[in-house]
Amino acid sequence: MRLKDRIALITGASRGIGAAIAKRYAAEGAHVICVARTAGALEELDDEIRSAGGAPATLIPLDLGKTELIDGLAAPLLERFGRIDILVGNAGIFGRMTPLHQYPPDLWEQVFKLNVHANQRLIRAVHPLLFASPAGRAIFVTSSVARDIRAYWGAYAASKAALDAMVMGYAKEVAQSNIKVNLVNPGGTQSKMRAEAFPGEDPTTLPKPEDIMEVFVALAEAGCTHHGEWIAARDFCGIGK
Repeated sequence: MRLKDRIALITGASRGIGAAIAKRYAAEGAHVICVARTAGALEELDDEIRSAGGAPATLIPLDLGKTELIDGLAAPLLERFGRIDILVGNAGIFGRMTPLHQYPPDLWEQVFKLNVHANQRLIRAVHPLLFASPAGRAIFVTSSVARDIRAYWGAYAASKAALDAMVMGYAKEVAQSNIKVNLVNPGGTQSKMRAEAFPGEDPTTLPKPEDIMEVFVALAEAGCTHHGEWIAARDFCGIGK
């Protein structure tokens, strides 16, 4: 119960890494606030959490691509909980693999809207709630392509590089506060997004999302000392390349 009585807000929580984080946090004693577009998928996640012995989750069906709606998160969460101890910015979209000069402008904007702009609005909305926690923790999910520049990764790589710069800037801004901010690169895992990027890959050769949960728990603990770091989940969890 390493997260007992801590309150965690997780975006993109209905599947993949986000769902694994929600279930693990609940198992560690946290109350999880799960944000995703699809109400039905969130309800299934809540059923899984309850069946495993966790407390009922708070479910927020919300399309983070409609960034203006994110501002409305803060007031009801403040009224109900008074604080947020853990924020996990996990929601994101891949877009497509294509030459940059052929990238559809509307898709480019959609990728940036969810991967970058939504996270800035999320920080803007939730920062006062993290500050109200005696040990606020913010974790954002990035990718190796933000640093290892490759051809054809287009908006996804560019948006993750922008996310990295934004989150590291935020980490410097709150360095003297009770908030710790870090980035996590999950590496290749069994997920829908990975399958979109590598459709011919055998997913059974990859770790499952559950295999990399230790990094997300460690960074969410009240006693965590990591701050302003870009952390490779596989290295942290002792998983081979």
